[in-house]
Amino acid sequence: MSPELTNTLSLCRNLPSPPAIALRIIELAQDPETDIATAADVIALDVALSARMMRIANSPLYASRRRIENLGQALTMLGLNATLQLALGFSLSRALREESREPQLLEATWRRSILSALAARFLGLGCGVRRIEELMLAGLLQDVGILALLQARPDSYPNLLGTASSNDELLARERAVLDCSHADIGAQLCEQWHLPRYLVEAIAHSEPPAIATDLFERCVALSGCVAEIWLSDDADAARTYALQRVHAELQMDSPRFEQVLQQISQMLPDLSALFDTPPPTSARVTQLLEHASELKELRNLRELQDASSARRRADDFEAQARRLGEQVHLDALTGVLNRRQLEAVLEQEFARAAQLDRPLSIAFIDLDDFKKINDLHGHLIGDQVLQVFAGQLQAQLRSSDTIARFGGEEFVVIFPGTSEQLAVEVIRRVLLNIAHIPMIEVEGAPVHVTFSAGVAAHGDYERFVDVQELLKAADDVLYRSKTQGRNRVNARAPAPSPTAC
Repeated sequence: MSPELTNTLSLCRNLPSPPAIALRIIELAQDPETDIATAADVIALDVALSARMMRIANSPLYASRRRIENLGQALTMLGLNATLQLALGFSLSRALREESREPQLLEATWRRSILSALAARFLGLGCGVRRIEELMLAGLLQDVGILALLQARPDSYPNLLGTASSNDELLARERAVLDCSHADIGAQLCEQWHLPRYLVEAIAHSEPPAIATDLFERCVALSGCVAEIWLSDDADAARTYALQRVHAELQMDSPRFEQVLQQISQMLPDLSALFDTPPPTSARVTQLLEHASELKELRNLRELQDASSARRRADDFEAQARRLGEQVHLDALTGVLNRRQLEAVLEQEFARAAQLDRPLSIAFIDLDDFKKINDLHGHLIGDQVLQVFAGQLQAQLRSSDTIARFGGEEFVVIFPGTSEQLAVEVIRRVLLNIAHIPMIEVEGAPVHVTFSAGVAAHGDYERFVDVQELLKAADDVLYRSKTQGRNRVNARAPAPSPTAC
């Protein structure tokens, strides 16, 4: 890079800079002590960013079985790493678009960035890279140098960018005129922002003659040529070139590459909407994808005709393992949170309750005489009863309440910001309703259930040392409910003698 341009960039006052919330997210990403509750508190300060995090949690990229209704649920479902990477991408993208003098060039650049983000993600998935959110962020920001040059050289760079017919031509012009490329500028800018080192290196190695040093960087470098399939005037030539490079550098064959293109096409409208950018349209790309889909169906038909039953079982097992991996936080039978995820959510809510000085109530629920259902009708019927019960319980609670299966026929409900008295009233109402709803019919006869529950609250009239003490308190009250005859809800707080519901 020429000293003149380095000096120009260092003195340019119009260069984009990370907003305060992006700087805070960068600090969180580099702090090994960061937890999801801390990240949630920072993100909640920005209403627009919070809304985008909820939208992406409900998007096809991260679709869950239950619609996400609030920020806490969204971040818990995404996990800490995805939360930080996605939040950083959203906050930086907004800052990079706010002061543009060239809206058309900006929109075209962001279209390529969004395509590159999806391409990096699905190339990574296709060749086994696990750092999916990091890939998306690197793909999204690999052209950040273009945005910097638009502001650093407003007199000459817009024309240079606008008249380039391809990315290769743009790179050649940049080196001829500026003695560097937008990848060089982007890497330098990200280093000044103190972004993670993997981002700086991925951007620096995203354009030739730089050479990507590992599989992660190769996915980012290849994402741009995949994006050109949608952006080039000759989609066929762009597809052929991208396939040749992807095959040579990732050893990805044509069917797997076509699957990547299909995945990008499916997700492009949703991700474009999240970044407020119209998605690129290409009739020829649509034709190519439709043709590839037809060929895939023919290949699948031949495989179904020729493959052995062992191969089909292996495919089914692989698909099942993938689904289980995506839903590791859910109980496989009932679809509510499992015990491991319950502990994570409860820790988060316990810390939040202490920070905000508000109550946190939990209800420990145990179905009454459930063993009799299994003994009388069998375990399959018992499983169906648990599924229907979990669904009925979910339907009768607020979207802010969290349900988890603790084990067997035991469930736990978390009531953030709710007093013990109110939680007891809610659970008693649920018990009254559940008792009158048949869970299932067996040979024409309805099967009804009741439950016993114990409710305890942290921060109401007593405070607990940790979540385990709170859980034990609710469990002790549950035991009291069962010894008093079942089919009732008791509170830990002193109260008049309980009556059966």
